[in-house]
Amino acid sequence: MGGTLILAAAAGAVAVLLAVRLWVVLRPRATVPRRSLSLLVVAGSGGHTTEILRLLENLSDAYSPRHYIIADTDEMSAHKINSFEGNRADRNPRAMVLCNGPGTCVPICISALLLGILGIKKVIIVYVESICRVEHLSLSGKILFHLSDYFIVQWPTLKEKYPKSVYLGRIV
Repeated sequence: MGGTLILAAAAGAVAVLLAVRLWVVLRPRATVPRRSLSLLVVAGSGGHTTEILRLLENLSDAYSPRHYIIADTDEMSAHKINSFEGNRADRNPRAMVLCNGPGTCVPICISALLLGILGIKKVIIVYVESICRVEHLSLSGKILFHLSDYFIVQWPTLKEKYPKSVYLGRIV
């Protein structure tokens, strides 16, 4: 009886500590970028790479250095990014993840979120829904809508359906 009571108390304490940790990490708060912020860009193949490069063209130098995650089999994206940056694409995660819809971005964003939950490093997740999505979110968007710090849509109909999202107009 005494052992069961101690075990129940320990399990309760662990549950409370986990709940407090999740609340601290996941609560909404304004994120103010520093003068310089390392940026991790998740490059999907085809049109996703073209869209993400158009987004990067408009970012200031405050979002540097830039690091890229590219699939080993995606030689076209690697070539486009190398041309865009003028040097070799790096694959190391840093302080901010910017992605726009390829399915490969979901596990990366979840990993970034886990870094924050575990207290290792706070990583800002910015998701830009593809310009092709006018009325409904992509599968990646449906998942990352709940996990991202900033969720950007490019159509007012999506802003109406998803009030947490940020509508900036057509940015790609």
